[in-house]
This record gives sequence, structure tokens and C-alpha cells, in this order.
Amino acid sequence: MRKKLLILIVAYNAEKTIKTLLDRIPKEVLDYAEEILIADDASKDSTFLLAEHYKKERGIKKIKIVKHTKNKGYGGNQKWGYQYAITHGFDIVVMVHGDAQYPPEYIMPLIKPIVERKADFVFGSRMAGHPLRGNMPFYKFLGNIFLTTVENMFLGTRLTEFHSGFRAYSVDALKSIPLKYDSDGFHFDSEIIFQLVEAKKKIKEITIPTFYGEERSNVKVIPYGLNVLKELLKYTLHRLGLRKYNKYAISG
Repeated sequence: MRKKLLILIVAYNAEKTIKTLLDRIPKEVLDYAEEILIADDASKDSTFLLAEHYKKERGIKKIKIVKHTKNKGYGGNQKWGYQYAITHGFDIVVMVHGDAQYPPEYIMPLIKPIVERKADFVFGSRMAGHPLRGNMPFYKFLGNIFLTTVENMFLGTRLTEFHSGFRAYSVDALKSIPLKYDSDGFHFDSEIIFQLVEAKKKIKEITIPTFYGEERSNVKVIPYGLNVLKELLKYTLHRLGLRKYNKYAISG
């Protein structure tokens, strides 16, 4: 049975890249997807207008553009999008960044394990490939290795990366975790993996190419890393029964 697919493009000040990103979505994906939802997180530039123009110019009715009146934050924008997927009865949601850093050409391989019921969550791992060849800054490369090693150690997982923003979720898996308690910040990406591990969901990864262009990252590396470690501590305390956190009170 065909799965109802939502492509969620989270965008903030992406006027330089949004049209390029949409152009790169393969025809196979455009045909398969039920909807392409661009969630403009109160951008200060022309992201929304350019996306609207693109939709009209290309005549792609399944593109929907929403601009939030107030900035929800990276995690908050995702939470809004995932709730949208749940409310509107989608089966799978793919999250792609509006800055074109992640490859929409890999959407079909990304969702394949979920379509085949072999996974509940799949992400594209840059670290499984050659991230430095894709111009990943060396300090981010080292930071990614450090955080991923620590996270694997505490969670008992063997993932090559926790910090990729190219992800596919089974909507049923999203329904099983209390997203409302999660952060609105960038460390949401690790937080939701902790929840999926706690819920005993099947996680897989595929290798994707790395691309760092001239886009400006909004992530402040040191605060981000500290927030990830702080959240990992909370999850560990919860698992050990030393503290209770509602976000991790999940039945697997």
C-alpha cells in the first residue's frame, strides 16, 4: 500500500537557496509525495515570497508555504511540522533544510526502510561518508565525532552520527513520543533520538554526501554541544530512575 508522504522543508532566511533546493527535488519524489510543506520560521528575508513565486511559476499545486508570525526556533519549527503530519494523516514525514545543505536527491532511499517496515526512523549520515571532502569545517567534524561517541556510549547505540538534519520518520513513531516537552533549540535533533531509543523504535541510517557552501549557519557550536550533553545527562538520570522527565516517560 502506498504511503502518504509529507516533505517538510524547515526554512529560515533561505532566500538564496530555496529555489535551488526545490529544483533539486527529483521528479520521482514530486510524483510520490502527497505534499511539500515549506515552513518559513518568520524569516526576515524573501524566503516566503520566492517560494510562493516558485510554486506559481512551476504550477506545482502540492507545494504549500506557511510563514510563522513568530520565530519558533529550529526545534519548534520541526515540532510544528510533525504535529501537522500527525493531524493531517500522513504516514511518513521527511525533514529537509531550506539551506540546501542536505541532498533531496536521496529522499527515496531515505524513506525506503520505512516503506518496507524495516525502520521507524532513518537519517542520512554524513559521517558514514567523507564529510571533510564536502567542506565540513574541521572543528565541526571533531565536535560531531566527540558528541556521537559520547551519545553512543550512554545509549548503547552504534550510530555514525546524531546530528544530521536530513531525516525520515514514521508518523506512527512520532505519535508515540511526547514532542510537546522537547526543546525549541538545535539540540532537538539529539533529544528526539533519545526518545526514539527509549521507545525502542528501529533506527537506520544511509550514507549521504556532505555539502557545505556559503550558507550561514545559525548554530553556535559550543552552546549546542553543551546542550546536547546536558540533555544526555537528563536522559541518563531518567533511565537510572534517579530523576523523572516527562519527555522520556515513554512506553516502548
